[in-house]
Amino acid sequence: MSALISVTDHAVERYLQRVRGVLDARPEIAGRVRAAFDAGRVTAAERGTVHVRDISRPDLVYVCVRDVPRDELVVVTLWEEGEHAAVPREFTDALRSRRRRRTSAG
Repeated sequence: MSALISVTDHAVERYLQRVRGVLDARPEIAGRVRAAFDAGRVTAAERGTVHVRDISRPDLVYVCVRDVPRDELVVVTLWEEGEHAAVPREFTDALRSRRRRRTSAG
């Protein structure tokens, strides 16, 4: 893959919450996503996203959007799976649902 890999601020925050503190998380995330993508650890997901599973931490899933015209893969968020997840996906999904209900009610 020769595409550019971009990382949103939200993905950086999630990475720092779940993985570890680093001086600059953005290049680390981009490198990990590129390695996993090149290794074929990609699955299609809902709403046009793709999930990229980390090579060294298979419980770590990066949610990405492909911008085909710009040949770019944008990492928008990430989560951990499994029993030892710091904040599992179900928790993140529940928060998102609660925000939607609040927005549509208001």
